[in-house]
Amino acid sequence: MFIKLTRVRGHTYAQLVESFRDANGQPRQRNLATLGRVDENGGQVDKLLHALLKARGHGPRDTATPQVRFESALALGDVWALDQLWRELGFDALAGVFRRARYTTPVEHALRVMVFNRLCDPDSKLGVLRWLQTVSMPGIDAAKLTHQQLLRSMDALMDHQGAVDEAVAHLLRPLIDEELSVVFYDLTTIRTEGLSEQDGDVRHHGMSKEGVVARQFMLGVVQTACGMPIYHEVFDGHTAEVATLKPTLVKVLGRYPHIRRLIVVADRGLLSVDNIDELCQLKDSGGKPLEFILAVPGRRYGDFVELLQPLRARMDAATSEVIDEVRWQGHRLVVAHHPERAREQTELRRQRIAELEARAAQLAGKLDGQDAGEVHRGRKLSDCGAKARFFHEVSDARLASIVRVDLKAELFTYAIDERMLERAETMDGKLLLVTNVPDLDAAEIVARYKSLADIERGFRVLKSEIEIAPVFHRLPERIRAHASICFMALILYRVMRRRLKLAGRSLSPDAALERLRRVQRHTVCINDGVPLQGISTINHEQASVLAALKLKKPTPDPQMSLL
Repeated sequence: MFIKLTRVRGHTYAQLVESFRDANGQPRQRNLATLGRVDENGGQVDKLLHALLKARGHGPRDTATPQVRFESALALGDVWALDQLWRELGFDALAGVFRRARYTTPVEHALRVMVFNRLCDPDSKLGVLRWLQTVSMPGIDAAKLTHQQLLRSMDALMDHQGAVDEAVAHLLRPLIDEELSVVFYDLTTIRTEGLSEQDGDVRHHGMSKEGVVARQFMLGVVQTACGMPIYHEVFDGHTAEVATLKPTLVKVLGRYPHIRRLIVVADRGLLSVDNIDELCQLKDSGGKPLEFILAVPGRRYGDFVELLQPLRARMDAATSEVIDEVRWQGHRLVVAHHPERAREQTELRRQRIAELEARAAQLAGKLDGQDAGEVHRGRKLSDCGAKARFFHEVSDARLASIVRVDLKAELFTYAIDERMLERAETMDGKLLLVTNVPDLDAAEIVARYKSLADIERGFRVLKSEIEIAPVFHRLPERIRAHASICFMALILYRVMRRRLKLAGRSLSPDAALERLRRVQRHTVCINDGVPLQGISTINHEQASVLAALKLKKPTPDPQMSLL
C-alpha cells in the first residue's frame, strides 16, 4: 500500500491505494480510502497524523510548519586538508605500529588529533579536547577521546619510539634525494615550566637563544636542502652544542642508508677541532667519508688573521662580495667577504667605542669633581665602583677584548687595544667555512651554507605557528613525546609550504589553513527525523587553496539531496 495524491477541482487529496494482481496476473490498483485534503490545515489528514504521532508516543505538533533544529556548525576545511595530507604521506601507517603492539585504544587517532591541533589552534592537552568539540575531524569520534587517552597515547609513542621513528623515516625516504643530499643541522632551546625534579630530567637551566638563563631543553633538527625535516632529537637543557653533532649524524646515517652521498652543513656553535676529526672518521652506508661544511665561530676568528693576510688587499678593495679560499689543517677554508656588511660592522663598533669613551669621561669627571669638593646627588662614586660599572658596560657591549679596563689599578683607568681593534676590523664582513667537499667551488660552498637560514625559519615555525614552547609536561618521556608531535606537525607544515610555493601561491600554510577553516559542516534535524549533514559552499578562493595543495574537496553528504 502507498499514499497517492490526486488533484480534484483545484484541491489535493491523499488516498490510501493498494496494489494487487487480478486473476490474469495483471497489476492493478484499488482505492481503499480517501484520507482527506492535504492542503487543508486542521483537516482530516492533520487529525490522522496527530493520531499516528500519539500512537508513537509523540505529542501533537503543527504539521503545517516543519520543526527544524540546527546544531552548532563545526570547522571542517582545515582538518579535512590535514587529514588528506596525513593519509597521503603515509602517517596513517602508525596505526599498524600500535596495532601490532596490541593496543586496544586508537593511539594513532589521538596522535593525529594532537598533531592537527598544533597546526590549527595550538593548546594544552585539555585544550585539545575543547578544540576537538569545534571541528569535524574525519574518522574521529570526539566524544570517546579523553584527556587520559591523550596522555597514554604520548606514553605509547615513547614506548615504541624506535618503530614510530622507522615508520616516519620510511615515509620521508621518497622525499630525500638519494644521489646527493645536503642536510642542515642546528639546535634551539625550548623553554619549560615547572620546578619539580624528575629522574632523567631533560629540563635544566641554561643560556637560551633569547640570551637569558631559563629552564629549558634543547631540540636538534636535521632537514634537507628543500626544507624537509627528517630527524629530531631532544637533549638536556645544558648540553654543549658541539657534543650533539656526531651522535645525531650517526643516527641520520643509520636511518637513511639509501643516501649515496651526504653533505652536512652546520652553524658556528657546532665547530670544534674534535668535531672535525670525528666527522672525518664517519662513513656512509657505502663506505664513503662524510662530507661537511662548518662555519667558524666569531670568537675563533683571531686564529685566522695571519692566514688571511694574503687575501686582505683584494678584499679591502672590493665593492661587491668576494669569495676565496685557503688551506687550513688539511681542509679547505672558504672565505666570503661582504664589503657593505664590513663597513656597517666597523661603523657600529666604532660608534659603541665612542659611546663607551664618553661614558668613561663622565665617570672620570665625576671622580675628579668629588676630589675637588663638588657635591652630587646619590651615593659617592669610588674608583673601584667606577671600574666595576664601566667594566660591566664594556662587557655588555661585547668589547672587553678591545676596551681594556684595568681592574687591578688603584685609580679608574682603561685603554683601547689598537691591535685587537685592527684585528676585529680585519674580520668584519667575513664568513669563514671549513669544508672537506672536494668538487664544489668556493661560491657553491657559500651558497650551500647560506641555505642554512631555512632551518632557522623552521625553528621559528616551531616556536610561533606550532607553539612548541613553553612546555608544561614534567615527565621526561612526555617532553620527548611533545617534541615528536611538534616534529610531525612541522613535516606537514613544510609539505604544505612546498606545494603552495610550487603552485605560485604566496600564502603561508598558516594562512591557507585559516581560509579553509571557514568551510564548515552543518547538521540539521527536521521534525525529529534522522539528522542530516551538509557542507557549506566552497568558494573560489578555498577551492584554489585545495588545488594548490593538490587535495580533493570535501564532498557533501548524499542525504542532503533529500531536502
